[in-house]
Order: sequence, then structure tokens, then C-alpha cells
Amino acid sequence: MNPSAFDDLRSLYRAALAAVEPGRAVGAALADPIVSKRLASARRIGLFAVGKAAAGMFAAAWKPGRTSLVVLPRGYPRPRRPGVSVLFSAHPEPDSSSMRAARAALDFFSGFGREDLILCLVSGGASSLLCLPRPGVTLGRKKRAVARLVRAGAPIDRVNRLRTSLSAVKGGKLGRSTAAGLITLVLSDVPGDRPALVGSGPTIRRRRGDLTRVVASNRIGLEGALRKARRLRLRPRLLSRRLDGEARLAGRRLATETARLHRGEAVLAGGETTVSLGRKPGKGGRNLEVALAAATVLDGIPDVAVLAAGSDGKDGSSRAAGALVDGRTIGRARNRGLDAAEALSRHDTEAFFVRVGGLFVTGLTGTNVCDWAFGVRVFEHVAGTGPKNLHPPQSRTVRREK
Repeated sequence: MNPSAFDDLRSLYRAALAAVEPGRAVGAALADPIVSKRLASARRIGLFAVGKAAAGMFAAAWKPGRTSLVVLPRGYPRPRRPGVSVLFSAHPEPDSSSMRAARAALDFFSGFGREDLILCLVSGGASSLLCLPRPGVTLGRKKRAVARLVRAGAPIDRVNRLRTSLSAVKGGKLGRSTAAGLITLVLSDVPGDRPALVGSGPTIRRRRGDLTRVVASNRIGLEGALRKARRLRLRPRLLSRRLDGEARLAGRRLATETARLHRGEAVLAGGETTVSLGRKPGKGGRNLEVALAAATVLDGIPDVAVLAAGSDGKDGSSRAAGALVDGRTIGRARNRGLDAAEALSRHDTEAFFVRVGGLFVTGLTGTNVCDWAFGVRVFEHVAGTGPKNLHPPQSRTVRREK
């Protein structure tokens, strides 16, 4: 396989990531005259950020004198600004820290009055980070109900609707705990980019005078990848169908489209697939399953390659963002005595790619707009090469310390 195919795929991922960089997205929204006028007219401004992209969004919106609360997943870098309270909470499964964060958010919101304004910065992951069951519902009962839906492979919008129905803060309930005006800037990780579904919409209360803006999304990332593909002199096209449904089926569809490409063409897709887990799954994630299923279709086809990866840099229980595969992946697996079908059935895909090569490790990216998958057919074939476990550069384009 021509190594340039893997370089191209990594370049597309980095371009998509750069297009949804949280600080840039929030900065552009704050420059909007309508938003800036509302901020200028407020007596006092509070700053509330929650989600996987909270640190980057907060950094772009912080100013001296703004009382701030930031809620992040454990393990994410702490923002360093005067006057900011930072809480670390559980993700993807809520626990007592999620309840403490939700109560802290309610206290924060209740401290602002009618002449004040709270600038709310919401991104994916907020549903778990802020978790306070409604009266009569225990955290254990709520977690079991959500877990059953997730194990069944339900899409994220359906899962978030259930979370909202069982919550004391989701579905605008946090927003309704204050008399202050609200501006909510959303970094979307849901199909259709509906703000009320991102993080289960804790501040989307639909009160007159509130402003809500989607500042970054999966589609915006794809547009960045399209521009990069053209600069690489590829002929790209977006797949009409969103990346969705069972991961292994989505991977096969992507591979079928990739196999049909002419030399120098690329296909791009975005979205979020699901995985119906068994009782004792191994270590892996939906993007690893998309990539491995694609490899089974591409087996023996020269000059083609696929990358499937999550925008947040962490795929399921694995340490990777996703994986790169080509027409030789399955052949290498056979030579090592590995069975792709077995790895998929056991949902144990990380170990497969560690041995075969192609694991795509980025580290946490500080953003979250679902997943991307790209396929290319390159111009020339170089025999005898294949991917190693690929760790892209950790500086300007993939890893961001916030």
C-alpha cells in the first residue's frame, strides 16, 4: 500500500479537527453583533461551561470579572484563570461526582438575577457530567435504564431523551433555575445539531429573549476535510448517508463506497454509529469496529485505505481514536493467526489492531462532534508496505492542552 494514503487520511482528520476547534468557534460567535450587544447590556455576566470541549470554549469566553463554573470529565486539563471554579465529573457513566456537579450548577445559576446574563457553553459529554435524578428516581435506577438503552444500540438522541425524562437538570431545567438571561453556545455531537439534544439541553429553556447558537458541528468538520482533500489534489465527495446504525454495517457500507473509487478520489462521512454489546465485551470502540468491518470488505483490493476515528480522541474503552485499514489488513491478520470476525463478535478490536497495525492514537483532542470516516484510492501502489500503529503529531493539530 502506498504510504501516502495514510498520510492523506491523517491530514483529512487533522483538517476536520481544526475546523471545529472550540476556541475559534466560540470566538467567532462572540463577535456576532447580536451576541456582543446582549453581553454588553448585562449588569453582571456569569460563565458556565460543561462538556468535553468545556476548557477550550471557556478559554475563548473568559474575561476578568466574570464569575465562572467549568465542569469537565476526569483526566482533562484544568483551565487556569482567576475566579473560576472547576469541577471534574464522571464520563461516560455518571456517579456521585456528577450529582455534586449538578447541584453546584443549580447553586451557580440561582445566584444571578433578572438584569444579569449567563453565557452557557455546552458540548457533548454534559449528560453524564451533570446528573441529578428527579425526585423519586435514584441514580442507580436511572443508570440501569440508560444502560439498557445503550446496550441495545439506541442512537444518542433517543438515549438523551430518556436521560431528560429522569432528570432534575436536563431539558432546560437547569436554565429555569435562574431569572437571568441566557446565551447558550453549543458544540454539537448529535444528528441534526438540535441544541436541546446536546448534553440533553440543560440550558435550553425556550424563554423569550434567550439566544442559542450552534458554533461547531460534525458537518463543519467535514467541510474542513473537504477543503483539505482538494488541496491534496483529491476529488472528494460526501456520502449522502450519515454514518449511523450498527458500526460493523456502517463499516461495510463505507468500504463498498471506497472500493468503487477511481484513483485520486475520496469519500467522506460523519456521524455516530452504535455497538450492541454482549455480556462480557472486550476492549474497543465503535470506530475500531467500523474500520475492521471495512477491512473485511477491502481484503485484497490494492490502493485503497480507510480511516474511522472519533473527534474527541477516545473510542469507547480503547486508548485510540480509531483505526486505519487497507486492502492488506486482513491478509496480515491471517498471517498472525487472527480472525477479524471473532474480534468483531467479541467487541475486542483494540487487541486485534495492536497486533496487525493501524491503531490511530491521538490523545484527547479537547473537542467532541461525533466521528468521521474517510476512504481514499491512491494513484500508485507500493508493494509490501502497511500501516504501523500510528501516533499522529501531538502538537499543533491533534492534541490540544487546555
